[in-house]
Amino acid sequence: MSYFFQQTFNGLVTGSFYALLSLGLAVIFGMLGVVNFAHGAFYMLGAFGAYFLLQEAAIGFWWALLLAPLGVGILGMILERLLFRRLYRLDPLYNFLLAFGLTLMLQDAMRLRYGVQGQPYGTPDALKGAVNLGLFAYPTYRLFTIVFAIAICVVVWYVITRTRVGMIVRAATEKPDLTRALGINVDRWVTPVFGFGIALAALAGVLAAPMRNVSPLMGSDLIIVVFAVVVIGGLGSIFGAVLAGFLIGIITTLGAVFYPSLANTLVFILMAVVLLWRPAGLFGNPEGT
Repeated sequence: MSYFFQQTFNGLVTGSFYALLSLGLAVIFGMLGVVNFAHGAFYMLGAFGAYFLLQEAAIGFWWALLLAPLGVGILGMILERLLFRRLYRLDPLYNFLLAFGLTLMLQDAMRLRYGVQGQPYGTPDALKGAVNLGLFAYPTYRLFTIVFAIAICVVVWYVITRTRVGMIVRAATEKPDLTRALGINVDRWVTPVFGFGIALAALAGVLAAPMRNVSPLMGSDLIIVVFAVVVIGGLGSIFGAVLAGFLIGIITTLGAVFYPSLANTLVFILMAVVLLWRPAGLFGNPEGT
């Protein structure tokens, strides 16, 4: 039984990355209507940002949690202003091609700078060791990742759904003409929202750095599954993205342990079942399909 619970916690760790990435995708899609295929590349940049800060500037993990997402988020805002904004009124295929091209460029840039092999990033000293949870001892850093990711998801959900800023942003993107008629500058909110979604992906990358080798392809390995998570949760649904992220993390981890032959396809089988049952996803808006 203790082994089962330990693997469930490992699933929550994987789900933490899925949830943060899916949350960023849901924020960008729900408010801007952009399917950001480059999200995995920004996750990778977050991890490399933490690695760069440690190796080049001797800035450790705690400051990297703030500085790397901030830097990548600013990069995302610049790209939105220079590139994505020009394509909002065109066929969504153009956005997809742009994001795909950006992914290749960012991966190649990191490959040229750091090589193909993964770079190690040590566990922070304060989070080494293990915590006794009764049935088993669990690594402190993994436990921190779960708690931190849940806290970030709750804060983001609260800001978007319960504060005046969140309501203005939602109104500005869902009913832009009506919002403009009320005297609110809609265009002012687009770039910060895009940058915020990108920063969430980078934050997931920083959290992943001590557990996974920091490599140029680490985002590509996740992005397809993350898109499946967003579809299962419901496109544009923040709550659905977070809940589906943790749920898929647990299911895929337990599936890999107990049914290894289904490990790579389990999430897509689940996605097909959910879409047959609810085409809009678990928490999506049926009127939007």
